Amino acid sequence: MKIKEIRTRVFRWRGKTVPLPPHFCTNPMDSLQLPQASMGTFTFHGWLVVEIFTDDGLVGIGNAALAPQVTKQAIDLYLKPLLMGRNPWDIEFLWQHMYRKTMAFGRKGIGMVAISAVDIALWDLLGKSAKQPVYRLLGGRTKPRIPVYASRLYATKPSELAAEATHYKKEGYKAMKLRFGWGPVDGGEGMQRNLELVRTVREAVGNDIDVMADAYMGWTLDYAKRMLPLLEPFHLRWLEEPVIPDDIQGYAELKSYGQIPIAGGEHEFTLYGFRDLLQARAVDYIQFDTNRVGGITQARKIAALAEAYSVPVIPHAGQMHNYHVVMASLNSPMAEYFPMVDVEVGNELFWYLFAGEPKAKDGFIDLDDDVPGFGLTIVETAPQDFEVVE
Repeated sequence: MKIKEIRTRVFRWRGKTVPLPPHFCTNPMDSLQLPQASMGTFTFHGWLVVEIFTDDGLVGIGNAALAPQVTKQAIDLYLKPLLMGRNPWDIEFLWQHMYRKTMAFGRKGIGMVAISAVDIALWDLLGKSAKQPVYRLLGGRTKPRIPVYASRLYATKPSELAAEATHYKKEGYKAMKLRFGWGPVDGGEGMQRNLELVRTVREAVGNDIDVMADAYMGWTLDYAKRMLPLLEPFHLRWLEEPVIPDDIQGYAELKSYGQIPIAGGEHEFTLYGFRDLLQARAVDYIQFDTNRVGGITQARKIAALAEAYSVPVIPHAGQMHNYHVVMASLNSPMAEYFPMVDVEVGNELFWYLFAGEPKAKDGFIDLDDDVPGFGLTIVETAPQDFEVVE
């Protein structure tokens, strides 16, 4: 089996989007003295799809959701020439070739996102070639079904937030996550508004449901240290990305207090990045995203390393590439799940782009034993809903 062609396409959503209220989610801009930027600065309404074609008629599908147009250029200009004519089964060599060839400019960020998208497509090919789901190639099934947590609660009106949280509880979810809406520049008033969000959800669902909260890199270490004791009475399962990802020592300090478990890693890259996090005892939960961290080739190594440190891996964003890692790892107790809703932030676009994503039932998803690869196809009508850039 040899690679004969690689096609990259950017799908830009051109349908209706739901307007986002101010303060609906914190983000790194919230530490700057600027007009309220809200999460609008970080919305993304495009998605990169990579298709790798082989000489025996197989097609592997990969994807990336960060900066899709720049990621496409990185693949077309730098990665594609390395892969043409190669055997996809030489997966480790191909990953190392891409990594080392782009090391001068691509160790993290866009360069690694590009490698991730290609690597996912290669693993999809391997599964199809072996006629096995990818998780079988990673070690097989470790759980009958995958527990998932509902991940959509934003900083909306208390009545709306309570109603949505109650809805997820009735649907059978045993865990759910909300986003904080206010950061350091909002002062004490913003802190009280953040507490109101957590209080609203906790009172709506009771104490038998796990509640997590995400600051999405929007706090400073000082602000997070002030918030921890205020949040402690609500028994959060974790506080996610309280500071920027480069502040590993800040993560470690917050974790050392033992007040609330600390989660992070959504914006970390490769085995080396997570080695640093683990050695620093910086996180209680690891949250890499397979289509950012280096693909399946890196995700499986990070999962093994995390297991040695007894730090659970709960990948960011759900989606098939993450579910297969979770299914094959006993150290991954559950997965994130974005319910299918109208397009707002952009997290929802994969529902409109790919067919085959599992839908949650009673708080669980399952993977099909009989579908090779990741089991995804591109929705035939997608070009009608998206502007396609080749």
